[in-house]
Amino acid sequence: MNTTSSQKSELKKTCVNCGAELLYAPGTTSLKCGYCDHTEAILTIENGYEELELKEYLSDMGSQSHSEEIMMLHCKNCGANQHIEEHYKSLHCIYCSMPLIVEDAYKDEWIIPGAVLPFQFDQKKAHAIFKNWVKKLWFAPNKLKKASLDIQNTKGLYAPYWTFDAQLHADYTGQRGKYYYVTKTVGSGKNRRTVTERRTRWYPASGTISGFIDDTLTKASKQRTGIIPSKIARWNLKLLQPFDSSFLSGFITEKYTISLQDGHLKSQEEARKIADRWARQDIGGDTQNIFSIDMELTEETFKHILLPVYISNYTFKNKRYNFFVNGQSGVISGQRPYSFWKIFFLVVAILAVIGLIIFFTDKGQGY
Repeated sequence: MNTTSSQKSELKKTCVNCGAELLYAPGTTSLKCGYCDHTEAILTIENGYEELELKEYLSDMGSQSHSEEIMMLHCKNCGANQHIEEHYKSLHCIYCSMPLIVEDAYKDEWIIPGAVLPFQFDQKKAHAIFKNWVKKLWFAPNKLKKASLDIQNTKGLYAPYWTFDAQLHADYTGQRGKYYYVTKTVGSGKNRRTVTERRTRWYPASGTISGFIDDTLTKASKQRTGIIPSKIARWNLKLLQPFDSSFLSGFITEKYTISLQDGHLKSQEEARKIADRWARQDIGGDTQNIFSIDMELTEETFKHILLPVYISNYTFKNKRYNFFVNGQSGVISGQRPYSFWKIFFLVVAILAVIGLIIFFTDKGQGY
């Protein structure tokens, strides 16, 4: 068991020069003072991830061994549970912007993260990505473009995920299909023609597959609104760092609302897809049918990890739109409103041009 389990998420560090809180500098392994620019290295442990035995943690006794109490705020509007650092003066839900009441803060337990993927760029760059994306949107309302000028609308969030490792062993039965082609004549008279048809010969197949499944990623939070889209939910997990609360300083951290047990069930679904793929590869041929897969997972371990996302949101005609930027890759995705009047005037302009073309065409023909 690694010593990172003793790393508490509430630990804060202050600047030795001026006493201000040190914040994580994205893209580095350092804390930085926003007042005097003093920096302090974050000491990381190579290959020091928290891989915890799954079976023990699915019981209450096991789940207590690497847990701690943290102060949480629950959003009654969208259901997100957020731990917000003290320096945030405006307490609003990062997903839906509803006010969060400090007096409603409560203590809750969580399984200490085993690893964190630090932000690779700062809020300023994330906002620039969002701003440039808005500029390229056709028929976007002017109010949206104006809202994109305010950098305070873009906030960094560490989103919780589960990862699962396991040894997979499975016996399968199925069929191997080999393509062959026949030529035949169809039709009659002038419509008579020769065609080639593809057909399949099937052969029985069975066998055993085994291998290691590494870092099956499943989300660990759910909200009624503002769900992180799958388009940006892709990270290079090879760059995970052993958990250190210093990486969280200056960002909002969300607590998981999908239990470890439910996350494990989702990972088993993914494992079955992997087993199906491995079985098809093992069968070979041109195509395959799978009749049965008897799968067993052993040596199962898991990590609670935190992954970086920048979020911006905007309300247009009483509807909220969320925009997300992957804090590692910079990929952006989100919903967007359309301006009715921009579309209306474009259609009017197109109809006017068509009308003028018809008018001058008819006039040129002497009508």
